[in-house]
Amino acid sequence: MAFAHPLWLILVVAPVAWLLYDWPRTTGKPRLIIKALAIALVITALAEPRLDFEKTKVAVAVLVDTSASVTPADLQRASTLATGIESSRGSNMTQVIPFARNPRQPLTSELNGKAWNFQRTPGDGGRATSLERAVSEALASLPAGLIRRVVLISDGNENTGSIVRATWQARELGIPIDTFALSGRAKPGLRLDSVSFPGQVFSGEKFPVDLTIEAPSAVKATVELRAEGKSLGHNPVDLQPGPNQVRVRASLNTSGALDLAGKVTAAGLGDARFEQAVTVRRARALLLSQDPAGTDVHLTNVLEANQFDFDRNGADIPKDLSNYQLLIFNNLNMDAIPLADQARIESFEKDGGGILWIAGERNIYVDKKGAPESPIERAFPAKLAPPRSPEGTCVILIIDKSSSMEGKKMDLARAASIGVVQNLRPIDLVGVLIFDNSFQWAVPVRKAEDRSLIARLISGITPDGGTQIAPALNEAYNRVRMVNAVYKHIVLLTDGISEEGDSLPLSKEAAANNVTISTVGLGQDVNRAYLEKVAEYANGKSYFLNDPAGLEQILLKDVREHTGTTAVEKPLKPIVSEQADLLEGVGMDTAPVLLGYVRFQTKSGADQLLGIDRDPLFIRWQNGLGRAAVFASDAKSRWSANWVTWPGFDKFWSNVARDLLPHAPPSEAVAGYDAASGAITVNYRLGKNVEDPAVIPDIFVFGPDGFRQPIKVIKTSGGNYRGEVIVGQRQGLFRIRPVNETRAFPEVGIYREEAELSDFGSNQFLLKSIAASTGGRFNPPVSGIFDNGGRSIDSTMELWPGLLGFAILLNLVELIMRKWRGLKEALRLRRPASASA
Repeated sequence: MAFAHPLWLILVVAPVAWLLYDWPRTTGKPRLIIKALAIALVITALAEPRLDFEKTKVAVAVLVDTSASVTPADLQRASTLATGIESSRGSNMTQVIPFARNPRQPLTSELNGKAWNFQRTPGDGGRATSLERAVSEALASLPAGLIRRVVLISDGNENTGSIVRATWQARELGIPIDTFALSGRAKPGLRLDSVSFPGQVFSGEKFPVDLTIEAPSAVKATVELRAEGKSLGHNPVDLQPGPNQVRVRASLNTSGALDLAGKVTAAGLGDARFEQAVTVRRARALLLSQDPAGTDVHLTNVLEANQFDFDRNGADIPKDLSNYQLLIFNNLNMDAIPLADQARIESFEKDGGGILWIAGERNIYVDKKGAPESPIERAFPAKLAPPRSPEGTCVILIIDKSSSMEGKKMDLARAASIGVVQNLRPIDLVGVLIFDNSFQWAVPVRKAEDRSLIARLISGITPDGGTQIAPALNEAYNRVRMVNAVYKHIVLLTDGISEEGDSLPLSKEAAANNVTISTVGLGQDVNRAYLEKVAEYANGKSYFLNDPAGLEQILLKDVREHTGTTAVEKPLKPIVSEQADLLEGVGMDTAPVLLGYVRFQTKSGADQLLGIDRDPLFIRWQNGLGRAAVFASDAKSRWSANWVTWPGFDKFWSNVARDLLPHAPPSEAVAGYDAASGAITVNYRLGKNVEDPAVIPDIFVFGPDGFRQPIKVIKTSGGNYRGEVIVGQRQGLFRIRPVNETRAFPEVGIYREEAELSDFGSNQFLLKSIAASTGGRFNPPVSGIFDNGGRSIDSTMELWPGLLGFAILLNLVELIMRKWRGLKEALRLRRPASASA
């Protein structure tokens, strides 16, 4: 024991003298002793006594290499070593620090109780190993006053920093470093000769990755692709001796410049790795549809689920189509699009855009009488087919105008009749015969050219009188029989009961003369059996509606089926005409029937992938730099009512949309690295539809370790720009992108391969040198990690705080003893008072 101020000890005589002086005269001798002792302790504390001793407690920092070059087996061994060190530490102290490019905090998932289970450092941080930074962190974290040691568990493959500096620092501090050598990655027997994939892809698109793999023997291998530290899947491949051409596919759902990594693994041959940059952008589509909002929800849901940004317009074509990669025409009358807009759509396709025509009931064949193809017709791989009857058809509508048809029934009957007329060709014939107790021609049989006049005549029909069907049917048949047309069809519409007359023999005669008759009964008060027989005998169809709201659709459907028009409405199953990547995973063999389609003719040079009832269903082609496709049915709950609930619906339409996307960006951006100057370079070449910007936007380069620098881009010639920024020897993924998105300067990436991917084996020489130069041990037993080696740390314990504390405690005891009698008397007096109360 030593004293900082020993002269204070002389004053200890004072409390002793006071004790001796008061001893004979005092009656509270215990209190006198306590008071004197407390004063003596305070005086001794002022002398600042301290106790010198030697500490042998050890503090160990355990550094664990979790970089990309460490194998799963090495991670397991490192976990076992760290767990063993933790279990044998006793009263000593440990701190575990995983590291790769930099030291990091352990993940919560890496520690279960006292058992460690290390994981690789994800992303950019795991693609380098800095032993220097790890050791420097350990030296800084070890507390003073303990015997300090460092344990380094690594394969020794340092590829950034310099362990020599950290080793010298440890030696100067007298901190030994024990090293454990991990095995490291074995040099693979496989060799990757080349890797290629598109530099720019769309979000969600399945793009090809082509590999040339050299194998020493026939072997089964696995290709694993990863991006942003996440696995994209495993692909089994069979390799033959020598070079092998292998294609796998990848899909990325994020946008921007990303690093795409791959690993080819074969049992006994190790793994060969690669890593390159790929730029991912979101596709943008324009959906043009005149259908009511909500009817195309199934299609828009597919676009949203597949990472498409899209706008929905009616039939209005925007002046600027440059922001879109795909145009979708859904149930649109294509002939109604202005010629100037048609020309822009054709140019959009030839410049690389995709266009898709989804048919529907609004698609009507128009005889152009030898006129040249319009731009919209030239753009697509199929054209509307003429009806099967080139000479024209004749349709006669017989409408019951009895008084019971007054109100909603008559309104819907007029609207349905006008709808039929609107869907006929100008060369077709139409007549409207109305009846009650008698009959008359509201529209005498005539060509359907002046549709507005015919519509006005139909609108003038008013209900009145009774119901006499047979005379009206006889009049219609006699009139249509004299018409020169291939298809002759009569539709009888009634809501009442009538005498049958000679209707059934007439129906049989009509069938013999190629005249078809269909019947429509509205409400409950109809002679169902009679109407069914009329239709059956005349090779037509009978329909019965309690609610007249569906009348227009029924009439249109019936007339189309019986007059050979372009639209065909009947259940038909699609068939695969030609196998293609677009149909992979769709499961067309399970596809349900479609309830209708529009007849098209496939053009020469186009690919017909799907057919339906000897007609094309899905056709596509390449036109210039772009692609176009036609789907002859619809994509909503009408003809595709069964398809929208079919599991293959989403897959089919997502494949179609992605198949039509352009494979070249509007402007080209190429990034490179100049080894002589240590600079990242980027060259931009603007597309022909991209104008030179008035002001070059701010463009930055983002790289590893938080690298962020502006890059100065200058114009070198018309449509060509170049920029560069010094990055030195930094390795990893660099992203070059403008602050605000622009078509002229798209984001691009470059990946400078890091040595981490080409490090194999274990650098035991380096690990042994680290241990030897710092006084540490190479691969020591775990039980000896906390061996102090006979070393100790001189330490001092200050005693004065304890002495002062004890003195205060004695004073409190003396105070209680002195006041105890008064306290006791006060308590005794309070008890009786409480009892009497």
